Amino acid sequence: MGVLNANLDQARARMHALYGENHRITDGKYDRSLAVKCINGTFVGKKTDEKVIAFKGIPFVGRQPVGDLRWKAPVDIVPDDGVYEAYYIGKAPRQEESFSQLGSLYPQDEACLYLNIWKSTDEATEKKPVMVWIHGGAFEIGGTAEPREECTNFIRENPDVIIVSVEYRMNIFGFFHLSHLPDGKDYPDAQNLGILDQMMALKWVHENIAAFGGDPGNVTIFGQSAGGGSVSLLPLVEGSHKYFQRIIAQSGSPVFTRSTEEAIACTNEVMNALGCKTVADLQKVDIETMLKTEGGLLALRVWAERDGRILPLDPYKAYADGAVKDLDLMQGCTKDEVGYFVYGFTLDGFNAWAAKRLDKKLSQLTDEEKALCAAFCENAKDVSPEYSSTTRLFDQIVFIAPLFRLSENQTMAGGKSYTYFFTPESSVPLMRSGHAIELSTVFNHPEENFVTGRFFDETFSKTMRRMWVQFAKTGNPSLTAEQSPDGKAKEWPLYDIENKHVMIFDEFNIHAEKEAERQIVDWERAYFLTKYYCI
Repeated sequence: MGVLNANLDQARARMHALYGENHRITDGKYDRSLAVKCINGTFVGKKTDEKVIAFKGIPFVGRQPVGDLRWKAPVDIVPDDGVYEAYYIGKAPRQEESFSQLGSLYPQDEACLYLNIWKSTDEATEKKPVMVWIHGGAFEIGGTAEPREECTNFIRENPDVIIVSVEYRMNIFGFFHLSHLPDGKDYPDAQNLGILDQMMALKWVHENIAAFGGDPGNVTIFGQSAGGGSVSLLPLVEGSHKYFQRIIAQSGSPVFTRSTEEAIACTNEVMNALGCKTVADLQKVDIETMLKTEGGLLALRVWAERDGRILPLDPYKAYADGAVKDLDLMQGCTKDEVGYFVYGFTLDGFNAWAAKRLDKKLSQLTDEEKALCAAFCENAKDVSPEYSSTTRLFDQIVFIAPLFRLSENQTMAGGKSYTYFFTPESSVPLMRSGHAIELSTVFNHPEENFVTGRFFDETFSKTMRRMWVQFAKTGNPSLTAEQSPDGKAKEWPLYDIENKHVMIFDEFNIHAEKEAERQIVDWERAYFLTKYYCI
């Protein structure tokens, strides 16, 4: 424990060293070539190297969600003629600290609704495609200060796009149902505030990104884990389609939601533990106690809510009915998603947690469905002897089956879906090709190898990034031989109902396969579980 605490202290010190306060510039002394005029102020960035400018800590709301705005919808910006530094990332949302998410170790505050922009220093005259990143962290932890998601390296290599990263409220501050409480009628949006924060950030991007050289008519939203869930849900929010045209969902889908009944039950658990009956009672509880209580009770159960107002009651049906068919979708997962959690919990710890979670899941099923799960687990014992069969079942429930259901529904509705499967393995024991293993590759930070444990092949990594960019630019991630870093064309076929094509990201052989060739999803014994979501 002492070594772990020492590592945490070192990581915390590293993150705090990145922090600084942005101030209003009143003396007129600033570099005009690094200043961009927006609706809510002129923001002055800094060069992060000779080829990249970053604008950090730009507020995308008119008032931060503190005081009487806690648990309230984000407030839109107002015009401002002031000039402001945009040198430092804004504070992270309030959360419990975690070594697995270094962004959580950055200085925190409830006043957290800021975004960051990275662009090339070139003087291109054509507007560039924009990629808006929404970070993960199970809707509980994380932040835009995460080192592996810093975008200088990405933009230096791919100067033909602009990247934006956005912050949003999480945990008890961003996804906590309150309207059922005696004084809860004044908090009708508390269950989905994180989603509304993301929407407000996208509105800011739409209205201001042209001033940075970006094309507001060519925006791709992309995210991983809770961020992947977010970008799969945002197109279901009314009015959202004017803000983006494309979606890249990495290891996340609408399965990361809960019903109103489930959300209320989660709230009641926390309220009972805190001895609170009303929102007024809750407002009197200190933040650390709130976070620790909620985190201890609701681990991996903090999801967006299918409330029938902000989000539909059945997101999968919305996809099947064509709600997203006008947008291009690219999505995928890693081969051993749950390996990340096995490593994090330790093998014994994960097995104990998973057994308890599985009991709850099985209580929802019919006897016939329970038998199917039992058959899956019996077969899985021989596939991964160092993992429990429950691990493989949760791979299916939480990541793989929802991925394919989304591709099926989007395709049946007449929309486009490009689907991938990432397979390179970590050198970290038990991690394998676990959750989040692709992030340091996507953002070109191989040195941030907490998950990978090693460097992946450089050409493979560059090719993957180029396909992400190509999708953002054109809506098709395929590369010609001239565009591909290895000089070989990469044809990525659309998912189709008959062949179910998937792009396999093997480290030394990126190629397309029919899903049946690799048998990624268990269509008979696991696919049906998506109707129960993953709470």
